[in-house]
Amino acid sequence: MQFRLGPTVGRCAFRERMLGESRMAAHRGSMLRTANWLTHLALPMLALWLLMKRPAVDLEWDNRIAHFVLVLSASAVSVALGVVIARAARARDDARLWLVSLVFVTTAGFFGVHALFTPGVLKDTSDADFMFPTRMGLVLAGTVALASAATFSPARSAGLWMLRRLLSGLVWASMALCAVVVNFGLLDRLPDQELVERVEHDAALIGGALFATAAAAYFPIYRRRPAVVLMSVLTAFVLLAEASVALAVGMSWHASWWLWHLLMTTAFCFIAYSARVQFHREGSARGLFDALATRETVAALRSDYSMALDAMVDVMQRRERGEQVPSGAVTIRLADRFGLSEQQVAVLKRAAEALGAEREQLRRLSKLVAVGEELSVIQDEDVLLGRVMSAIADAFPRDDIGLAVMHAGELHSNDSPAPGPTASGAVTLKLPLEVKGKIAGMITVRRPGGIFPDADVALLRSFASQTSIALENARLYRHLDDLFRSYMSPAVATALLADPDQAGLGGAIVDATVLMADLRGFTAFAEAHSPVHVVTMLNTYYGAIVPVILETGGTITQFVGDAVMAVWGAPARHIDHALRAARAGLALHAAVEQAAVEHDDWPRFRVGINTGPTLVGNVGAAQMRSYTAIGDTVNLAARLQDLAKPGQVIVGHGTVAALGEAARVSARRRVKVKGKSEPVEVYVLDAIR
Repeated sequence: MQFRLGPTVGRCAFRERMLGESRMAAHRGSMLRTANWLTHLALPMLALWLLMKRPAVDLEWDNRIAHFVLVLSASAVSVALGVVIARAARARDDARLWLVSLVFVTTAGFFGVHALFTPGVLKDTSDADFMFPTRMGLVLAGTVALASAATFSPARSAGLWMLRRLLSGLVWASMALCAVVVNFGLLDRLPDQELVERVEHDAALIGGALFATAAAAYFPIYRRRPAVVLMSVLTAFVLLAEASVALAVGMSWHASWWLWHLLMTTAFCFIAYSARVQFHREGSARGLFDALATRETVAALRSDYSMALDAMVDVMQRRERGEQVPSGAVTIRLADRFGLSEQQVAVLKRAAEALGAEREQLRRLSKLVAVGEELSVIQDEDVLLGRVMSAIADAFPRDDIGLAVMHAGELHSNDSPAPGPTASGAVTLKLPLEVKGKIAGMITVRRPGGIFPDADVALLRSFASQTSIALENARLYRHLDDLFRSYMSPAVATALLADPDQAGLGGAIVDATVLMADLRGFTAFAEAHSPVHVVTMLNTYYGAIVPVILETGGTITQFVGDAVMAVWGAPARHIDHALRAARAGLALHAAVEQAAVEHDDWPRFRVGINTGPTLVGNVGAAQMRSYTAIGDTVNLAARLQDLAKPGQVIVGHGTVAALGEAARVSARRRVKVKGKSEPVEVYVLDAIR
């Protein structure tokens, strides 16, 4: 006989292996994408190396107008990016977004100054003055880019946000100063032009190092938040770093020199293109650059979006329950709050539907888990089925749930779905409960006006499967419990089930009343009759007297042939244990006479009862033990039984004292019994008042 456990939801080893392979495949895919990205970014540096290695291919193209248009256009794109990101920064009060916007505004400003002073277009300038704005702008923009990659605590973010106007003013002042220097040719007036060239060369390399470091610092942020805009900014910083290197080593108006213009233009256009793609995908400009924000801003956004999603889920769940809740007002409020487009609202609705379905499934699975937990709980079958049905009803509140249990070969419905006005359009699903391969019951689920999706059918079948196992376990337990109690007194069985530690060897001295009874003349009767006849007589007698003892709260400790021993006051404690034992002794004779009414030749019982301190507990060995009572009180009860005549109850002085006025006794006398040095007082118990 074996208790069953619930079915495993999945094959764990297979699932873990598949998950591991999926993770490895995703890791390999990520490594390949990273390698591909690095390869593309390395191509400009490879081209620059080739141009420096082979000056013959580093062709000259002195087109001032093309330079003016290209650089000014790139500057305009960068300004537009800076403005858009600055607007997002103001909407979120986010310091990092503002710094990123400042990077593009700075590069755009200095790049624009560089374009305006293109030699021979608007003004004739020298190479030193002409290249100065770009080098200065790269250093300042690289510094801001590196600062934007820092970790922002709430205090640092708030402080930087307070200083944003001052810092912006300093950047614009630097642009103005740069324009003044170039316009008046101040660098050309310096005596050491070689020093000026070295400083400008080193400034370009410093700017490149700053942008490269900023890109490296942004990479962990991208790993945490793999968003397109983050990858775009990271790529732009790498391109600006490469442009700085090309600026430092390229020859003016040669291919190597044009390369850094192309790299800077590509950096700005790459981000603009990514933002445009994201805009067309989402249908709204709001939130395009949220991935660049600080952790606090991202956490706040997630909280806001989670609240919005919860609001949508709540509305949908309430509407599913039949409530008249308009979703339009909620949709409009969310769209206004988050600046969502119709497309984004539609996505939010789909997400809410998916989340609502997932939550509902998780809620139902929790009810299934609760049913599974019932497998290990020992309980009555009716109580078990009541809890299971309650769990199923909670999991599927809109459905009508019914249960029928098999009794005597027929299904008897405990609570079947009641017919209602929608019964004609209802769909009913019947789920059999099987115990040991046989139908033990049926769960009926009726869904008014709807169908059962595959997921619901699978879950309901799991409920039925778990219920079948729980029902089988309950019946096995009940069978074992009945067997257990039939081999020992129910009081002892109950005590052991409540506290298994009581099964240990040993005992305790308690005040108890012991009853000893045997058949006078049993030996002669057994000699004169067949064993079958003797056993029939004993079973008939015990079938009559055992209920009498148990009904009065007694504990039968042993049957020895024709003798029976019972104790009151242990293990169940009773203050009136003597009164209970006395009533049982008198009722025992009445039950015996009733059982032997057609058998005058059957011997009759004689009963001895004694009250006093008694050692009760488990006696035996670890492999075999029994609950019994021992001691002088027990021995005297046995001696009193020997003194009794058939149909008579002899009680000791301790019992009479405990009974008091309730007992009517006669034939008081003092007798000498075996094991006692002095005579003892004995009484014949006639009745209990």
